[in-house]
Amino acid sequence: MASKIKKVKRIGVLCSGGDCSGMNPCVRSVVRSALYYKMEPFAIYRGYEGMINDEIKPMTSRDVGGIGNRGGTIIGSARSMAFKTKAGRQKAIKNLKKHGIDGVVVIGGDGSFHGADSLHRESDILTIGVPGTIDNDLSGTDFTIGYDTAINVVLDAIDKIRDTAASHDRIFFIEVMGRHAGYIALETGIAGGAEEVVIPETKTDIKAIATHLEQGRKGGKMSSIVIVAEGDEVGGAYRIAEEVAKLAKLPARVSILGHLQRGGTPTCADRLLASRLGLASVRQLKAGKSGIMVGVVSGKIKTSPLNRSWSGHKKVTKELLDLSRILSI
Repeated sequence: MASKIKKVKRIGVLCSGGDCSGMNPCVRSVVRSALYYKMEPFAIYRGYEGMINDEIKPMTSRDVGGIGNRGGTIIGSARSMAFKTKAGRQKAIKNLKKHGIDGVVVIGGDGSFHGADSLHRESDILTIGVPGTIDNDLSGTDFTIGYDTAINVVLDAIDKIRDTAASHDRIFFIEVMGRHAGYIALETGIAGGAEEVVIPETKTDIKAIATHLEQGRKGGKMSSIVIVAEGDEVGGAYRIAEEVAKLAKLPARVSILGHLQRGGTPTCADRLLASRLGLASVRQLKAGKSGIMVGVVSGKIKTSPLNRSWSGHKKVTKELLDLSRILSI
């Protein structure tokens, strides 16, 4: 590992991987916190790809004015295959040094933090990760930026779809994001009164789902909602709906929410979390720290090694699983 710089004068901020609501208020917080501490902030556009292509520009306080209520990210985001190579990273490091940047804040998920960790190990540039992902699956923080907005978007969709389901006596299978994590599906399923929730963390029993829905119909429940996380081992909502409909012989419809979950005006909770973590990341750089992620645990700012984000993903709790089953009878 290269020796680290003791005093950071210029900070670069980038968004990497999938976008999420709350990235903009985090960028705003990083830029204005840097200015407050007499550092010079720079935007690295389009993530690591922009770092390699030298899409790096200085930022002023006015550049981030009025962006806190906007979804997505004004500095763009991307997934970079080139940054996974040694040559790509060396080119990126060369560009950072050309601009005099000695500290970088990376807003993203575990894949983005792999890149941040490489930057930390292969250069003397300090790197801090800020958890920004709708999946809420990163260890070291109770919540990730974008999660609260995403689940509120999903819950609003569930409420609307239930109106149609009730009007036509149908079962609706609603697919939400979550390739490896079931937090979105489980928590919105509980809050939205779903009869079944299908997630990657638990084994899916198609026959049990069909039986449960049949029993509900016999008991007078004429419509039902099933929430399906996209990463379930049986398949997506269309596959599961087809299998259940064959067994239960009940009318079923499917709704895929897709990228609707990534966008939208960030909630108050996400704006506040993003702002707190943006300031925390700058303070960590000011203190000469590197190779860590900032998070909020039990209401307080905490730090953890970047590699914890991919080596110890959070698991859904038994309490939530039990709650979902009990409330679905």
